[in-house]
Amino acid sequence: MSSIFFNVWLPYIYLYGVGGVFFLTGMWIVKKAGGYNPSRKRHRFWWRVTIFGFFYFMVIHLIWILLALYT
Repeated sequence: MSSIFFNVWLPYIYLYGVGGVFFLTGMWIVKKAGGYNPSRKRHRFWWRVTIFGFFYFMVIHLIWILLALYT
């Protein structure tokens, strides 16, 4: 395998793969503990913001990596 995979993509996969597991586990714990009530509009808003934020940063990070590699 090339060194680009180990130097660039492996850390990215680790960051969002392992980090994603911890993120989803945390979201599950919040839901099970009763910290999230889907009947409340404000809770639904912040739940979606949190999930969107994870994917937003993942995509922004991906774009910056691709720009750094191919420009």
